[in-house]
Amino acid sequence: MKVFISSVQKEFAAEREALFQYFIADPLLSAFFEPVLFEKLPAASQAPDKVYIDEVGQSQIYLGLLGCEYGYQDPAGVSPTEHEYDHATTMHLDRLVFIKGDSTISRHPKEEAFIQKVGGALSRKRFETLDELKHEVSKSLFALLQQKGLISHTPFDASLHPTATLDDIDDDKIESFVWRARRKRGFPLQEGSPKHLVLAHLNMMQGHQVTNSAILVFCNRPQRFFPSAMIKCAHFHGLEGTKPIADHKEFKGDVFLQVDQAIDFVLSKISLSVGTREKSNQAPLVYEIPRAVIGEAIVNAIAHRDYNSHGSVQVRVFKDRVEVTNPGRLVPELTIAKLRIDHGSYPTNPLLAECLYQVQYIERFGTGTMDMIQLSRDAHLIEPKFDLDEGFKVVLWRPSAVTGQVPDKHRTSTGQVPDKYRISTGEIERVVWVLAGEMKRSEIQVLLDLKHRETFIDNYLQPSINEGFVEPTIPDKPNSPKQRYRLTKKGILLKKSLEENDDTVD
Repeated sequence: MKVFISSVQKEFAAEREALFQYFIADPLLSAFFEPVLFEKLPAASQAPDKVYIDEVGQSQIYLGLLGCEYGYQDPAGVSPTEHEYDHATTMHLDRLVFIKGDSTISRHPKEEAFIQKVGGALSRKRFETLDELKHEVSKSLFALLQQKGLISHTPFDASLHPTATLDDIDDDKIESFVWRARRKRGFPLQEGSPKHLVLAHLNMMQGHQVTNSAILVFCNRPQRFFPSAMIKCAHFHGLEGTKPIADHKEFKGDVFLQVDQAIDFVLSKISLSVGTREKSNQAPLVYEIPRAVIGEAIVNAIAHRDYNSHGSVQVRVFKDRVEVTNPGRLVPELTIAKLRIDHGSYPTNPLLAECLYQVQYIERFGTGTMDMIQLSRDAHLIEPKFDLDEGFKVVLWRPSAVTGQVPDKHRTSTGQVPDKYRISTGEIERVVWVLAGEMKRSEIQVLLDLKHRETFIDNYLQPSINEGFVEPTIPDKPNSPKQRYRLTKKGILLKKSLEENDDTVD
């Protein structure tokens, strides 16, 4: 396959020559690819612009290098590099683009616009050094060969782990999964089924070996085998990721535990809307970003990340947005534009995605990104942004972004957030608001839409008890199945104050 290397020649002279020699010298690359450089083509009687367009048309892969300079512009103001990219797009070539430097460096305005144009259509990779460029090019071409079926390679999640065994799989996690999957999706196996049968049914076991996905889903401490398989969460009071960090957590354990804890972390940092009691004694509670939107972003990051990477999934909460980033990229079948319309499902880790599907954490049919967009519209929020600059990033906008901190082009049709709820922000305040009479721990947790028991106890219930706002009904038997919780006199006074200050609009 011919690989047409496209760039501003002067700016990337060293990189172009180095890539040409790398293609020729590397045993794998040289077996499948032939590099094409304009400066190495034989002299021709045709105009240069005709020659390079013809060469693009005769190639199978476009490899673009973008930097600071835009290069020579024809009478229409378009550079040869952009013409080559456009022609490669028209010819439906496989396109690979590598950007030198991060997003903070100064670039020619047309080069910046060109980079944004490319970003709306395909994944891009950044590099600083020549070695980084070679590594990214090799990795991308290797993935392309796999996708075309020219070389075989077992996906990460289906690969058998060399040292893990059935003993590393937790019986209780298997039992819990089967129980939930039977109720959510009609999973065919019964509770109490031997774990090797469950794993075999899920294609997660061969002989005495288990797959990497089995470790991620059913192992107590998957990080013993995959240290970076975690979610790192951080909360910043401002608009940038600068110190001091208000709160920082690393969530480990199996993928279900990570997802639940990360979602609960975000919910504890964003505002909670408290509605009226017109239809019930219990005031409805709504988070400023719908829980389903947050959950979809985090679950997708877990399901589609590159587990061969040393990076981790990162969730960052800012004053105006929530960012969810994973070390992965879009599959060749998808683009940023396609994520916003009806599209197929192409999970990076299909066995892992199947387990998430069985307990209803995800759907099978590629509706996740469209659901995020629609639910954000319904909540009068700016539509989520999808970004491929560093891994795959989803940006979820908070209501404050609608009020003027984001350019007008990102606004929704309404451009406003309904101001009909009082906003409750503190964890203790939230417990006090929902607690009515004597309630079970699980009842309070459900009202706050929190899934992880330990997170709720550590961050909500126990602080409320320690500060004297809530008390257990059976203090000498904290683990009693009959245990309930109620407001103390101090808690009743706080709730009365909250209700008096409630400025709900009728």
